[in-house]
Amino acid sequence: MIDLTRAVIVVDMINDFVYGKFGSERARRIIPSMSRLLEAARAKGYLIIFTRDAHKTADPELKIWGEHAMKGTSGSEVIPDLNIQKGDHVIEKSTYSSFFNTELDSVLKRHGVDEVIIVGVTTDICVRHTAADAFFRGYKVIIPKECVQTISDEIQERALDEMKRLYHAEILDLEQVIA
Repeated sequence: MIDLTRAVIVVDMINDFVYGKFGSERARRIIPSMSRLLEAARAKGYLIIFTRDAHKTADPELKIWGEHAMKGTSGSEVIPDLNIQKGDHVIEKSTYSSFFNTELDSVLKRHGVDEVIIVGVTTDICVRHTAADAFFRGYKVIIPKECVQTISDEIQERALDEMKRLYHAEILDLEQVIA
């Protein structure tokens, strides 16, 4: 059965954020859960979208974080562990939000999506900004907590709480999402 009313948006699971410049064990820890989610989502016919930083030298974010995930470099590529498949979408972004100045909203609308499952790194920055923009565009936001990560437990819990409180995001266990 195909259900294109839901989409999984995988945010910034790229080499620089998992294995490279900003990589961490915390980011690598979510790969198995994310792989399970993607397998279940594909079986249910959900739309799968990978968004990834692909910066140009003039991007304002570089003033804060320095060069990272530069367009055309391996640091900007989605990690091979997640096995992009035919039919998946890959969307480049240049800001924290996967929606800002990208085709993400039009892809979701074209497929009739009304619920988004947002996963990736980092929970308090790119995941949160993507969740905010999804909410403000009328999408129901679902966050499987085993599939997002940031730099500390405290920041992780605060970001999840803020998304729940501010954007009515459903913060669920992975098993609830894939059931």
